[in-house]
Amino acid sequence: MNKPLKISHRRPNLTLGDMILAVSSSSRNSRESIAAITDLLRSGRVCLSDRRCKLRVAA
Repeated sequence: MNKPLKISHRRPNLTLGDMILAVSSSSRNSRESIAAITDLLRSGRVCLSDRRCKLRVAA
């Protein structure tokens, strides 16, 4: 199993790649990773911005 990423409490500028890496380090397989990322995007808890795939995390 991969070592989980440490994420600070302040809101850093994260990229889509950072989110994929964080989710995949905590999931069992790629199907679970895709399902979790899809849920985060569809629920609105994570939003993509237009500049270089930056993420905005909703509180």
